[in-house]
Amino acid sequence: MTTLDAIQRLQFNDRQAAEALLLEFMRSELGLNAVTVELRPLAVSLNSFNGFVTLDDGTRLFFKTHTESDTIIAEYYNAVQLAEAGYPVLQPIHTSTEAGRQLLIYPVVDDQSVFDVAWAIEQGDLGALAELTEAQQAADDHLMEIYAATLALQGAAESAAAPVHQLFHHRLAGGRLERFYGPLPGVDGDSPSITLPDGAHSMREIRQVRWTINGRGYDDTLDDLIRRALLLLEPAQPGPSIVGHGDAHNGNVFFLRESKPPSLMYFDPAFAGRHHPLLDLAKPLFHNVFAMWMYHAQEKADALMLTVRKADDRWAITHDYTLPPVRTMFWTSKVERVLLPVLDLLKRNGMLHEDWRDFLKAAFFCCPLLTINLADETRFPRVISLLGVCMAVELGSESRGERSLLDRTLDEVEHALR
Repeated sequence: MTTLDAIQRLQFNDRQAAEALLLEFMRSELGLNAVTVELRPLAVSLNSFNGFVTLDDGTRLFFKTHTESDTIIAEYYNAVQLAEAGYPVLQPIHTSTEAGRQLLIYPVVDDQSVFDVAWAIEQGDLGALAELTEAQQAADDHLMEIYAATLALQGAAESAAAPVHQLFHHRLAGGRLERFYGPLPGVDGDSPSITLPDGAHSMREIRQVRWTINGRGYDDTLDDLIRRALLLLEPAQPGPSIVGHGDAHNGNVFFLRESKPPSLMYFDPAFAGRHHPLLDLAKPLFHNVFAMWMYHAQEKADALMLTVRKADDRWAITHDYTLPPVRTMFWTSKVERVLLPVLDLLKRNGMLHEDWRDFLKAAFFCCPLLTINLADETRFPRVISLLGVCMAVELGSESRGERSLLDRTLDEVEHALR
């Protein structure tokens, strides 16, 4: 575990110790004349931390880092590449990009993140909804313009080096899957346990279950989905690429409400670079829409109704987790203004692979399963752990009967592309 990993974990239960570690890190590793640091443990900081540092001349700055265990990426943070492509991105004034030492320091920004604004809206404070909708739609239109302007074919070797794969394939094959849920399918090894509403289960058992969720049948087990995702998300394959942020969930976007008109600004481009546009869309489409149970686990658990029925190797789950209007807004804007247009662009340029739908669903599957350990009882109530497993299945597998939101949307997209 690196010093930055230790700080990320300590920030929630021993902030003082975490700040002491960080202050020493900034002084010894980065050579900064730092006097004090102030961490801000936030719900959105699942694999990151941020806060403020004060230098010996009184200057106060903002810092942010993304920590990633099991990394195989040597260099992070292509903020300059994003700016050159036309992204409105906050430029750091101090950058450390080496793995294990990656940290960006920025001028202080007083604006809220879109994550915080959207959560306030979801809790009933609707004052910013119209302005946020306007800003989101404009940002998505601009994102599609950047995709179109930067679209190019990419060779297998160049693709394999893209940092974005750290969020998908490398989490499957690089150690995180094994640490969370046991070895890859077909590989012997110990099976961790996961505690669900009816008690503890081995992950070996859960990975063989077939699911019916809210009346929709899913024929794939978790192991089936893992095998498929490993093949589909293989980094070393040629194909289309764009310049993208890679991790543009709402926690990495500021809402500039006072600008005319209101607008969005990206930051923390830890996984930015040239990569497949569908990988670029997977993180914001999942995290901005479906993932509030991951960030506000207890609040969502308190409001959730979930029941389980078991018959042989199939579990039937019924839950009432639904999307508030602000989440539907994010989904609709991104699908209509970016996903459908970029797929159409790929098709017109002869770059749309036949398996694009499976590829996108494999990337979606990784988000609920591997962003954070669903079996970690210190983070998730039991009902939320099961909801997370269900969501991985719902996003990765095809629904039978009544279609899931994702499958219904992709059906409509496929029809529009004909």
